[in-house]
Amino acid sequence: MFSNPAVEIAPQAFVLPKFVDTAPLLTHIASIAQQSPFRHMVVPGGLTMKVALSNCGAHGWASDIKAYRYSAVDPVNGQPWPVMRREFLQLAYDAADACGFADFTPDACLINLYAAGAGMGLHQDKQEKDYTQPIVSVSIGASCKFIVGGLNRSDSTRSIALHDGDVMVWGGASRLLFHGVRPLPVGSAVRHNMTFRKAM
Repeated sequence: MFSNPAVEIAPQAFVLPKFVDTAPLLTHIASIAQQSPFRHMVVPGGLTMKVALSNCGAHGWASDIKAYRYSAVDPVNGQPWPVMRREFLQLAYDAADACGFADFTPDACLINLYAAGAGMGLHQDKQEKDYTQPIVSVSIGASCKFIVGGLNRSDSTRSIALHDGDVMVWGGASRLLFHGVRPLPVGSAVRHNMTFRKAM
């Protein structure tokens, strides 16, 4: 872990610049993907996500034409999601603690894989049961423009540059902010994003 000061981007929402060395994380992600390969899920309405995803932890985020949800098993292979490594738990705990959210213990880690041209539309993280718990998001690889909005989809937005090793933490007054990721430029390297949540 590095010790750069947290930058507050909204009330109780922070960026920790260059907070973590991501090389070991990529090794662990490759191992997770061997058990639960990255896949492009279908969302309610029938569209297929441009971002590929996998999960680790007791619960994993999943989607199909019916609903967004958390599941204890990988819907592709019917097996439990890979175990969340102790290093992952410590990273999430340390990042949350550095931003004033004590004793954060996630039970889900959603891992997104962005190729060139892939992005994420504005959305809220609302499938979790306890909104008092923050979200911790780790950027790995290619830089991106992270979109931050308000509590309503129609609120104005702004873009924040995130780079390899940056960690975002948002909770409290900003826990339900709309947010997204602008599509990576053509020719961009791959970006991974680990999002730690307390799902249940």
